Formats: sequence, structure tokens, C-alpha cells
Amino acid sequence: MIIDELDAAILDLLATDPRVGVLEASRRLRVARGTVQARLDRLQRTGVIADFAPTIDPAALGYPVTAFLSLEIAQSGGRANVLTHLRQIPEVIEVHTVTGTADLLVHLVARSNSDLQRVIDSVVADPSVLRAATTIALATPIPLRTRPLVASAVDQPRAVEQA
Repeated sequence: MIIDELDAAILDLLATDPRVGVLEASRRLRVARGTVQARLDRLQRTGVIADFAPTIDPAALGYPVTAFLSLEIAQSGGRANVLTHLRQIPEVIEVHTVTGTADLLVHLVARSNSDLQRVIDSVVADPSVLRAATTIALATPIPLRTRPLVASAVDQPRAVEQA
């Protein structure tokens, strides 16, 4: 999807002040309320805005340990089984299908390093998990961010058109 400078400004405003209402956003951006609403509807409909849920910090909930598990899984129907299994583990907060020697990259949290062992044991309990490798995150110097992508997406269509 191509976004323009107004879309980017709306997204930036929502990232800066997620509780801003449509009327206040229209005032701050100096555009009609209907324009902001129509843009928000389109950004939601096209999936650019995935949701308006709060960003929850697992550490603040008592899960300060972050780890990543690379899982190698059985190739005959194993992925579906493992994904069903992983959905049942609350500490598994994200899973990606990846290329390379692993099949899945699992982002998980734990209450402590010893609790991490319990969570890993839960993950590898599925018989379709053949091998697991764990990496513990020591710090998060660049947390999940999308604002630079928004700025880049505004500039990108012009660069593609010129190529």
C-alpha cells in the first residue's frame, strides 16, 4: 500500500499520542475530521493499522527475561502440530516461520532464568520438535519500531517511480 504525507502524519500522531481522538487529530493536523476518519478507516482496512491495542510490557507483568528459540521441527505435518502446541503456552508471545537451519523462531518471556527452563521444557515437549537452540536477550537497545518505516514508505514510491 502506498501512503502519503498525511497518512504518515496520522500514523506518527497515533504513535506519539495513541489516545488522541479523531476530532483532536484533525485539529492538530489541520485537516477535516472526515478526512482523518476516512484515512484511519482505509489504513485499518488495508492492514497498515493492525489494531489499537495497548503496547504491553511483559517485564512490567513480571516477565523480565526475553529469549528466542530456534526450533527444528518434523517435516511431515509437524509445523501445524507445533503451532497448536505453542499457542497453548502463554509465555510464547510471537512465532515466525524462518529460513535456514531452523523452521520456527519463537519469541518468549519468562519470570527468571530458572523459569525460562520451565518454558523451554514446555516448548520442546511436543514430539514434533526435533531440536531447539536458545538465545537469551540481555538488553533491547532498539525496541520494536515502525515509525522509520512509515517515513520510508512515504519516500519510497517516488524513488521507485524514478527508477
